Amino acid sequence: MKKHSELGLKENWKQFSLLVLVNAFVGGMIGLERSILPELAESEFGLAAKTAILSFIVVFGATKALSNYYAGALAHRWGRKKVLLLGWLFGLPVPFLLIWAPSWNCIVFANVFLGINQGLAWSSTVVMKIDLVGEKQRGFAMGLNEFAGYFSVALSAMATGYLAAQYGVRPVPFYLGIGLSLAGFLTSLIWVKDTIHHVQAEALKSEVPYLKAIFWETTWKHKILGSVTQAGLVNNLNDGMVWGLVPVLLAANSYSLDEIGFVTGLYPAVWGLSQIITGKMGDHYSKKKLLFWGMLIQAFALMGLLMSETKWMYAGIMIFLGIGTALVYPTFLSTIAVNTHPEDRAKSIGIFRLWRDMGYAIGALLTGVIADFVGVPASISFIAILTGLSAFVILFRIPTR
Repeated sequence: MKKHSELGLKENWKQFSLLVLVNAFVGGMIGLERSILPELAESEFGLAAKTAILSFIVVFGATKALSNYYAGALAHRWGRKKVLLLGWLFGLPVPFLLIWAPSWNCIVFANVFLGINQGLAWSSTVVMKIDLVGEKQRGFAMGLNEFAGYFSVALSAMATGYLAAQYGVRPVPFYLGIGLSLAGFLTSLIWVKDTIHHVQAEALKSEVPYLKAIFWETTWKHKILGSVTQAGLVNNLNDGMVWGLVPVLLAANSYSLDEIGFVTGLYPAVWGLSQIITGKMGDHYSKKKLLFWGMLIQAFALMGLLMSETKWMYAGIMIFLGIGTALVYPTFLSTIAVNTHPEDRAKSIGIFRLWRDMGYAIGALLTGVIADFVGVPASISFIAILTGLSAFVILFRIPTR
């Protein structure tokens, strides 16, 4: 076997490290909006209804979900690197659109570009890392990938919250996005190499059967893949709610922009950092148990939002929620990798990410409607119950090995 096709983290550490860096740039692009866009909606565009404010997450989630699906199909046909570069080309206009937007519709339009950027670029880095490491360290690889992405989300969210408090919501906080998008595109163009040869090398020795109907088996029919997919959808459904409603909840309680940035940034920070540990756990412990407890912890954390009264109580809940999400996020991807043939992997991960990120759109729309008609507490309660039910789908449907 040729050296460039050898599998393993040690054998491919240079390319793996580059992809970790690239995914940090990808994650930072989401963090641009995480803490300040709801405030921008109210202060500059006069939006009051929660459904209208959350419209940017609906558009982002739907666009990212569809991009994930096509990323898997295109990666199999074109190669991984071309899809990654295409993702960054869609990311380059985003900060400029956010800076110059004369209306809320332009902000929503920017999230179409951001959704495509995230779907194509993040999916590519996920699949490329799995390609490189082979069978033994997939969980650890996914932990590092998601750590880089979501810790960068946190840093970017905290940075933009601070900059918004110091200099205003626009334009200064979004200058960060110009640097992130340029760095991501140039790093991918100059140094990242395709991993298609690693896929071919692994396919020669894989004993995992091909999926007969990849879309339907990944969506629901396959007991393991289907259970992971529904949990992924619910996980991002509750993340869409946290993204959109927690800043609104904190603002209603008279928290400042930098305090909102701190509290909302804690969740992806803990989520990101913890995945270095939880990803490795997925290589050694029951994936089913990690998924069940992760979803259940999230459900309890969401209910805890209703009982929080101080900044530090909210901060504690965000930490708890971050741990729950960290238990499931890398485990979703490593579980799919274990249960799919190497040549099915990109498509299956793309389909999983299609449904998972559709959760953003469903969660933002659903929680916005409930919040407008019944109130924010009712919206949070409903999503917490759904998250708990998802945990029990995992418990009863995934076979115990």
